[in-house]
Amino acid sequence: MCGASSHTAFAAPCQFESQGDGRVAAIVDARGVRLDDGREVRLAGIEPTATTKQALTSLLTGRDVTLRGTGDTPDRYGRQGALIFVGESEAPIQAVLLAQGAALVSAEIADKDCAAALMAAETEARRQKKGNWADPSAIKNAESPDDILAGIGRFMVVEGKVLSVRQAGAMTYLNFGRNWTRGFAVTISKRTQPAFENAGITLKSLENRRIRVRGWVEGNTGPRIDVRLAGQVELLGANEPTGVRP
Repeated sequence: MCGASSHTAFAAPCQFESQGDGRVAAIVDARGVRLDDGREVRLAGIEPTATTKQALTSLLTGRDVTLRGTGDTPDRYGRQGALIFVGESEAPIQAVLLAQGAALVSAEIADKDCAAALMAAETEARRQKKGNWADPSAIKNAESPDDILAGIGRFMVVEGKVLSVRQAGAMTYLNFGRNWTRGFAVTISKRTQPAFENAGITLKSLENRRIRVRGWVEGNTGPRIDVRLAGQVELLGANEPTGVRP
């Protein structure tokens, strides 16, 4: 028994400070649940897909849960952001959703070990083409900007080769197309650059590299994703199979 608890203490990621317990009374939407004491909880660390709410309903309705996180300050809608644990599980429900292909990593979790665990769950689901990843268009091709632009206002995952890196004022542009106005691009502000430097990445070194980027699609002529967290960008190895094709 002692060995098991020691293993939990040292090996399980995402074991942040407890923010309290409760029973899930209702699934509010694909991002939130309501506890029996009236608290609304927003699932931290993920973005929903078409099947997230259905998966949450089967996984959490009526279950006793523990909330964990780095802070319990409510968001502007009064929801408490947290990782949700069911019973004695060492993995948060977010990791379960990701492993089923029923959610996407949002990259908002700053703790490296926890972020890596969530990304590993998503990566395995993607490798096995589970849930959301069964659709070959789940990852957009950076060379097809119109497909990305069609998802304006949505959270998307895009893969491609960075053709050029240029700086304009306080903004760095990672350009994936030769036509800067029409092609897909990633924007990174000067205040975000230290996060990349801390991760050992210089933005200029991304030129001619294949990367996977996630975030909210915006733009009028060409699609853009504004990167505010280093975790939104993954470097892809030259031999790594692309996620663009089935």
